[in-house]
Amino acid sequence: MLSTVHKVRAQLDPAAVGHELHATMARLFPICRSITGPGLRQTLALLAEEVPGLSVHGVASLSQVFDWTVPPEWRIRDAWIKGPDGDKIVDFTRCNLHVVNYSTPVRCTLSLEELRPHLYSLPDQPDWIPYRTSYYKRDWGFCLAHRQLERLRPGQYEVCVDADLDEGGKLEWGEALLPGESDEEILLSTHVCHPSLCNDNLSGVVVLAALARALAGAKRRYSYRILFIPGGIGSVAWLSQNQERVSRIRHGLVLNCLGDEAPFTYKLSRRGDAEVDAAARCALRDARVAYRVIGFTPYGYDERNWCSARFDLPVGSLTRSTHSTFPGYHSSGDDLDLVRPQVLGDSLAMYLDVLGVLERNQRYQSLVPDAEAQLGKRGLYGLQGGLPRRARPEVAMLWVLNHSDGHHSLLDTARASGLTFEELADAADTLLQHGLLRPV
Repeated sequence: MLSTVHKVRAQLDPAAVGHELHATMARLFPICRSITGPGLRQTLALLAEEVPGLSVHGVASLSQVFDWTVPPEWRIRDAWIKGPDGDKIVDFTRCNLHVVNYSTPVRCTLSLEELRPHLYSLPDQPDWIPYRTSYYKRDWGFCLAHRQLERLRPGQYEVCVDADLDEGGKLEWGEALLPGESDEEILLSTHVCHPSLCNDNLSGVVVLAALARALAGAKRRYSYRILFIPGGIGSVAWLSQNQERVSRIRHGLVLNCLGDEAPFTYKLSRRGDAEVDAAARCALRDARVAYRVIGFTPYGYDERNWCSARFDLPVGSLTRSTHSTFPGYHSSGDDLDLVRPQVLGDSLAMYLDVLGVLERNQRYQSLVPDAEAQLGKRGLYGLQGGLPRRARPEVAMLWVLNHSDGHHSLLDTARASGLTFEELADAADTLLQHGLLRPV
């Protein structure tokens, strides 16, 4: 018999799983991903080995998806700059961040003065190579460490970007549906378009893959829709192609930046008071970890589209650092050494905690509505009176019974009582077994 989600979480060893996730990240790290193209396709094929039922979906290049047009498919094979002495000073095969993502093809010889507007560096982090893109403007460019840029001398530089933009291509994403007892869905998504960057966002990718495996092996109240999508345009495209399914989504979370050592950050849904917001707050509180809660902003990752004004889905985001706030963000500093295996395992565990709360949260109606049920005669309450305080399981049952009016959920009770959600959910299970409650 399958375990419930919260029991799967209880059996998890975050340290051991974290090392497995880091190893998966190392396999994915060298691939040059983008919002389209062979690198994305290769990544989705590898994830299909990890995620039960994952299949690839897509829309054709130049398709209109709401206000956006899907760009041509980008395929890059090689790119380099040769200096005046003929040596390669920038080489895409050594680091895929060296090329501005979505660069148009070019083969020419330029003076340093002519080349300079196409070169990007980070003066305040002179040893890191920046990550830059040009999805919606036809352009080309190279990224390099600022120390290297400063060493370039006047002369003629040979430039090559061996790539093409195919208007007959596709934008693709990976999708899996894990059916539950209900057709109501929990949406879990992550962006899978960044090249060799780890915290943003191979950490979200490997944690979601592991989360999908854990959920596949659990008894599920909800159905789960798992999405590995190109950032931004991917969620727009999915919404445009799946408008009839959106009404099934009851809760959602966006996974990213889950491998650095910062405390947890929970970004509220646009609604601010959705059940998933309360579940995340409760799980973080009960875990006794450092965390902060921030309000919704229409900037960041795909929550901005899930929470757009038209759809306004109840989708939040649980991260460690947020975008642009950790050292190495969007640069070669975001490497395998930045991401810690233990942190990946702990992030997976916290996601299972949040989902465990959503799975067990319920409203109940007391079947002894006139006054407090007598728990002692049912063996649920100590019969010795006058004690200065009661055992926590007894107190939890009293709180659940008092709030079992068909309107308060267990999350409401957790907020009012200060007891952990698990204590209250276990109390509700006990009261159900003794015929004192019915779920609403």
